[in-house]
Amino acid sequence: MAHFAKIENGVVQNVIVVSNDDCGGGNFPESEPVGQAFIASLGIAGEWKQTSYNGNFRKTYAGVGLLYDAEADVFFSPQPYPSWTLDGNHVWQPPTPKPEGTYRWNEAELEWVAF
Repeated sequence: MAHFAKIENGVVQNVIVVSNDDCGGGNFPESEPVGQAFIASLGIAGEWKQTSYNGNFRKTYAGVGLLYDAEADVFFSPQPYPSWTLDGNHVWQPPTPKPEGTYRWNEAELEWVAF
C-alpha cells in the first residue's frame, strides 16, 4: 500500500491509502506521479505527496497537522513552543538542551522543569 498526503499551504490536511496496483507498484519515486494521477482520476483535487509509513523518504510519515517543506521535500512536526527553533534537519530545538532525566519544558520561564 502507498500513502499520500494532501498538502494545503504547507500543512498536511489528510492522508489516504492507495493500492500499489493504482500507483505503478508503490515504489517511490516512480509511483508518486502515477498515484497522483489515480487520485485526480477519482475527482479528488489538491496537491498530493507520497509519504513513507516507515519514514524511508521525506524524513517522516505525514500525519494530519504536520508541516511540509517543499524546498527540502520533507514532512516535519509543527513548532512545539514559540521559543524553539528549527534546525537544518527539521527538528525543533529548545533554547537550552534538555537535561538527563524526566523533564518538561516551561515556556513561561524558558527552562526545563523536573517532574
